[in-house]
Amino acid sequence: MFVFKRYKIRSYEMGLYFRDGEFRRVLEQGTHWFIDPLRKVAVDVVSRRATWLSHEKLDLIVKSGALGDRAVVLDLKDYERALVWIEGRFAHVLAGGQYAYWKGQKRVDVEVLDARHVRFEHDQFKAIVRSAGAQRYLDVCTVKRDCAGVLFVDGRYVETLAPGEYAFWKGPAEALVVEVDLRETMVDVGGQEIMTADKVTLRLNAVVTYKVLDARQAVSQTDDVRQALYRETQLVLRSVIGARELDNFLTDKDAVARDVEESVRRRAGELGLEIASVGIRDVILPGDMKDLMNKVTEAKKAAEANLIARREETAAIRSQANTAKLLADNPTLMRLRELEVLEKIAGSGKLNVVVGEKGLTDRIVNLL
Repeated sequence: MFVFKRYKIRSYEMGLYFRDGEFRRVLEQGTHWFIDPLRKVAVDVVSRRATWLSHEKLDLIVKSGALGDRAVVLDLKDYERALVWIEGRFAHVLAGGQYAYWKGQKRVDVEVLDARHVRFEHDQFKAIVRSAGAQRYLDVCTVKRDCAGVLFVDGRYVETLAPGEYAFWKGPAEALVVEVDLRETMVDVGGQEIMTADKVTLRLNAVVTYKVLDARQAVSQTDDVRQALYRETQLVLRSVIGARELDNFLTDKDAVARDVEESVRRRAGELGLEIASVGIRDVILPGDMKDLMNKVTEAKKAAEANLIARREETAAIRSQANTAKLLADNPTLMRLRELEVLEKIAGSGKLNVVVGEKGLTDRIVNLL
C-alpha cells in the first residue's frame, strides 16, 4: 500500500527534507509530494521571517552545503564573538558555535570580532552594551567623573582609564577595573595617645588632606592606600611629638605640624599621593595635668599683674619727685600751684580755717 505525504511550502518558508534521519535537501516554495510507505520521510517547515535558523541538526544541514546562498552561516571559534544586525538594528551577540540566518526576508549583517582583545570598542558602543542579552557576554563598568579606572587583565596592569563607560569580553581573559577617586580627601587621625619627651601623656587629633596623583601606584603599592596613609601619620606623630617636651610642643604646634607633614609627604609620594596639608586639630591633656597647667597659667598672670602694678607705682613716684623738684626750683610756679589748690577749696563750698600755730594766721591772711 502506497502512502503519500504532501507538504506545502509558502513564499516565506523553507522545507528541510530528511529521509531516514539524514538531511537530503532544502525544499523551495510550492507543494511537494512524497511516497513514504515505510514512514522514513520527514520535512521540517521553517519560517524565514524568524531569520535565525534554529535546528537540532543544523550541523548536518550546514555540512551538506544545501543552504548555499539562501543563508548566512557562521562557525565561530571559542575566542570569537559575532555582532548581528537585522534590518539595520542591532539584535544580539553570539558566542562560539555554529549559526545560520536566512537571507531574503530581512537584511542581516554580521560582524565577527576576536574576544582575545579583551576591551570591547565599537562606534555603536552604547546600543550594543545596553541591548538585552549583552550582559551575558560583556562586563560593563562605568568610571565616574573625577575618578580614574586602573585596568588589570589577568592580574597585569594594562592602562589607566579616564571617566566614561567601558566593556570587556567575558571568557578569554579576566578584566578588572579598580576605580580611584582623584578628588582631594581628608583622613582623620583621631584619639592618638602619645608620650612627650618629659613623660607627659597627651591625646591629640590630627587631619591629613591629600589627593591621588598616580592611580596605578596608589592601587599597586598597598591594598588600602587610605589606611596606609593613616598608619604612616600615626607613626610620624609619635616620632615627632615624642622627641619634644610638652611646653615646646604647646608653644609651637605649627612647627610640629610642619615636621609631620614633611615626613608624611615622603612616604605619600611612594604611594602615589600628594599631601596638601597636615594639621593638629585638638590636644587633650590629662585632668591632673590640665589643673596644673591652669595653676601655672594663673600664677604667671598674677605675677605679670603684680609687675605691672609695681611699674605703675614706680612711675607715679618718679613723676611726683620730678614735680616737687620743679616746684622747689621755681617759687612763682609754686605760688601758682598754691592758688590753684585754694581756688578748688574755695569753689567746693564753705571754708573753715583752724589755726593752732603762731604766725600761721598771718601767712594765711597774706596768702588770701
